[in-house]
Amino acid sequence: MRDAMENLGNDPKKINPLVPVDLVVDHSVQVDVARSANAVQANMELEFQRNRERFAFLKWGSSAFHNMLVVPPGSGIVHQVNLEYLGRVVFNTDGILYPDSVVGTDSHTTMIDGLGVAGWGVGGIEAEAAMLGQPMSMVLPGVVGFKLSGKLRDGVTATDLVLTVTQMLRKHGVVGKFVEFYGEGMAELSLADRATIANMSPEYGATMGFFPVDHVTLQYLKLTGRSDETVSIIEAYLRANKMFVDYNEPQQEKAYSSYLQLDLADVEPCVSGPKRPHDRVPLKDMKADWHACLNKNVGFKGFAVPKEEQNKVAKFTFHGLPAELKHGSVVIAAITSCTNTSNPSVMLGAGLVAKKACELGLEVKPWIKTSLAPGSGVVTKYLLQSELQKYLNQQGFHIVGYGCTTCIGNSGELDETVASAISENDIIAAAVLSGNRNFEGRVHSLTRANYLASPPLVVAYALTGTVDIDFEKEPIGTGKDGKSVYFKDIWPSNEEIAQVVLSSVLPDMFKSTYAAITKGNPMWNQLSVPASTLYSWDPNSTYIHEPPYFKNITVEPPGPHGVKDAYCLVNFGDSITTDHISPAGSIHKDSPAAKYLLERGVNHKDFNSYGSRRGNDEVMARGTFANIRIVNKLLRGEVGPETIHIPTGEKLHVYDAAMRYKTAGQDTIVLAGAEYGSGSSRDWAAKGPMLLGVKAVIAKSFERIHRSNLVGMGIIPLCFNPGEDADTLGLTGHERYSIDLPSKISEIRPGQDVTVTTSTGKSFTCTVRFDTEAELAYFDHGGILPFIIRNLNEE
Repeated sequence: MRDAMENLGNDPKKINPLVPVDLVVDHSVQVDVARSANAVQANMELEFQRNRERFAFLKWGSSAFHNMLVVPPGSGIVHQVNLEYLGRVVFNTDGILYPDSVVGTDSHTTMIDGLGVAGWGVGGIEAEAAMLGQPMSMVLPGVVGFKLSGKLRDGVTATDLVLTVTQMLRKHGVVGKFVEFYGEGMAELSLADRATIANMSPEYGATMGFFPVDHVTLQYLKLTGRSDETVSIIEAYLRANKMFVDYNEPQQEKAYSSYLQLDLADVEPCVSGPKRPHDRVPLKDMKADWHACLNKNVGFKGFAVPKEEQNKVAKFTFHGLPAELKHGSVVIAAITSCTNTSNPSVMLGAGLVAKKACELGLEVKPWIKTSLAPGSGVVTKYLLQSELQKYLNQQGFHIVGYGCTTCIGNSGELDETVASAISENDIIAAAVLSGNRNFEGRVHSLTRANYLASPPLVVAYALTGTVDIDFEKEPIGTGKDGKSVYFKDIWPSNEEIAQVVLSSVLPDMFKSTYAAITKGNPMWNQLSVPASTLYSWDPNSTYIHEPPYFKNITVEPPGPHGVKDAYCLVNFGDSITTDHISPAGSIHKDSPAAKYLLERGVNHKDFNSYGSRRGNDEVMARGTFANIRIVNKLLRGEVGPETIHIPTGEKLHVYDAAMRYKTAGQDTIVLAGAEYGSGSSRDWAAKGPMLLGVKAVIAKSFERIHRSNLVGMGIIPLCFNPGEDADTLGLTGHERYSIDLPSKISEIRPGQDVTVTTSTGKSFTCTVRFDTEAELAYFDHGGILPFIIRNLNEE
């Protein structure tokens, strides 16, 4: 620890990135992706019907473990609850004060950084370790200083700002780094604006996007019901320790590893898509960009639609009404947790757009699936207080729940007539959502174009019904007076929004919402759970299954292992996300997971999602690499969750091929490009490959959380040398691979070079990405979970 502290005191340019630091966090938040969602009551009943076993397991855990608080379903999304209620900023334990810190099992734990609390996402396996007292081991990250100046122009939202920041930081390269925001522009950003930017840290790749505590933070703490005494103690403690920023005083320039800056006045309205959150498109360029996407080859910005097919119209009947779809037609419009629904300005802005549209006589087409899923019950209160919810309802944006919905793939099914029109005519249908992520196959299997947008823009696109529009020049519809209505006619000014926020967002709303948050609801309270501290596994459950991680565990660690003559299970290019590796959305009817469930008497309508069945390793192993849009180079251009079984040349589902290798006692590896494992901090993206028998992943680069998760499951992460990858080295994936690692853990160093040889005689050097001594210890034990069990046994 002394080495770490001395290293911290160095000039940022001289910090040794290989010196590790161990952090003991104050609390850990675990997210569950069930929707709670009149629509809210109906969805709540459906969720309890589907997820009773899971909810009962969680309720049992709340009594079986000490110091574990469960916020029942229907109370809000975890990040929002953390921001408005759980976050302390400064802990006061028996008169001992210290800064709050948190890790969470969702990468968007970073929302809390907007409150000045150091927090970031980790995999479930790391969070479990933290709950058991294990420190978080990491190398000291670089800190990027991001200076903000100026003020947002009228009509520009916090979402436009965050999409701009996301693009800038992804381009700059901040994977594994901290970002700290500062500058006079901070005074123009509300706490909710800051939380929106911090929430998107995973999308720009940073460990966290931090906003130091200032007067805006203190005002928010009071607004959300923290007592005046508590806020005073927080301010005094932080000032005394030079951790409070007072913009009324002269600012001292800080030293950062690198610098970026943005004049807020330069931000313009925009969206992101159609397949990645950092592919920002200025709103004024959207129509041209859409047509370019239709023309380009299949890729992150391309669909390769032939010219003669680009204007086709699919006509159908929707509940007796004539309807039609074209390429770019919006079929899902969702104001969804959790990026934007923490922000009253954009939520009330969406309400004002709906109100103006209603008054002009515009209506959303009935075949567009619309929804509103706030991150907090407070949102409902201020939408009702402002009398804007009725207009959102009129446009179809009814509240469906307070948890993860469309952004995580819980959008539900499209109407059969809509689904058939898309499938039978090969329509590139669109979804527009105010969430974080729009990776392929995540939102819905039938929406190949998915755009992130502010809540007001979600309403606007729902009204026009297509992303193929130039809002500056083309009308969005015809009003009740027969005249054309344009975008500017329904878009509220910043002043209008500010007035509604001031009159509608009140402190008592937060106090009343959280006064009884842990008391639950009738359905939760009626759940009967055993009082024992040892859980009794039900072998017939398809939701909760005893995992195999500790089967045949030995007292002594197994030691490090290399790889001998392994086959390539899958061969990927760049930007393979955890959604590609371990989908969280719907379970496809022809998948190995579906076959498993059908064999156990589960009807298709009760499949639920991969995210909801993450308590069953049998389902999740079968769901590994099961994304329907995944591109595996072994398939030579085909898209889908299959691979080539190299020894036989057969095309099989990835799970089935992996089981053949395992049965034959043959190890496998994964080849990948840059940013492997970006997106959600999904521990199943590492657990699944481990269960499939994957021993190593060789990539150009890794997203931070996924790399550590691989180590935690005993999988070796390796990076190609700079400028090299599978293609430049002439690797096809049909070779067999051997990785030469020392047999003694003491002979392996963090970041050392290792040699990989293939059956074709080629050999190349890679960097082994065990970044700390602690990670080497995990690998020695076969993973972090066996490491903890052996340590507990010694105690």
